[in-house]
Amino acid sequence: MEVNHIEELKRVMVSIVRLLPVLAALVVATAPGARSWSKEGHILTCRIAQTLLDDGAAEVVHNLLPDYADGDLSSLCVWPDQIRHWYRFRWTSPLHFIDTPDSACTFDYSRDCHDLNGAEDMCVAGAVRNFTSQLMHYHHGSSDRRYNLTEALLFLSHFMGDIHQPMHVGFSDDKGGNSIQVRWFRHKSNLHHVWDREIILTALADYYDKNLDLFLGDLQKNLTKGIWSDDISSWRTCDNLLSCSTKYATESIDLACKWGYNGVTQGETLADEYFESRMPVVMKRIAQGGVSPNNTIQNDAKKGYI
Repeated sequence: MEVNHIEELKRVMVSIVRLLPVLAALVVATAPGARSWSKEGHILTCRIAQTLLDDGAAEVVHNLLPDYADGDLSSLCVWPDQIRHWYRFRWTSPLHFIDTPDSACTFDYSRDCHDLNGAEDMCVAGAVRNFTSQLMHYHHGSSDRRYNLTEALLFLSHFMGDIHQPMHVGFSDDKGGNSIQVRWFRHKSNLHHVWDREIILTALADYYDKNLDLFLGDLQKNLTKGIWSDDISSWRTCDNLLSCSTKYATESIDLACKWGYNGVTQGETLADEYFESRMPVVMKRIAQGGVSPNNTIQNDAKKGYI
């Protein structure tokens, strides 16, 4: 009888674990002020990252993912957004963005990478450094250590998307464009949300028949034999963890100033001209976010770190 109770408890726990992503999605759907690529942006970034992996790195990722992910990294790419308001993970909330001095249009790690209390490294650039380091230095070990590696993989994949979203490295005063109210065509929005989701959804509707696979296919063609094929090596090139995260953040604040904030005023209606000129920037940053973690995971797998 005791054995039966134990087996039943195991079945209940498995059911609870499988429900966690659903419960988390409900939390994030009702949470105010979310700041992140849309789920579509993160899914695209993670699909690109996974499709570029060689066999060894692909096996590592498959082994680190929980069984219910069915080997699909993109199915859990929004997990860090889903759990950021849970008590256990509230500390991760500042890791999704960087607030830079208003109108400075520069990023300085020592100046900008901290939370509201001044704790150092508590920004998305610090998160990229931290979770990359975890994947580099953890070896095969206990089940607890392997679980932490799973978290490191999911956090890195997600934050690599966030750091490539230009408005995630925005100005402090307007919270990365969150307080700049605009109209996106006919409905109310804000500048941050325009870059998080509005541009992506409009592109999906106008050019891809709302089919994410078609969108992904277009990005992949640009990477393999299109306009970005000669640029991939430069996207992957940086000297160390600090220079890598600084590079991504600097690119984002530069794009935020040139394309995000430029010409936008409070209450303005953003429509065709803004969409058509900014969509290529969004598409490229989604692709860059997929190429960068792919390079990290691939190198770590080859060196036997993971």
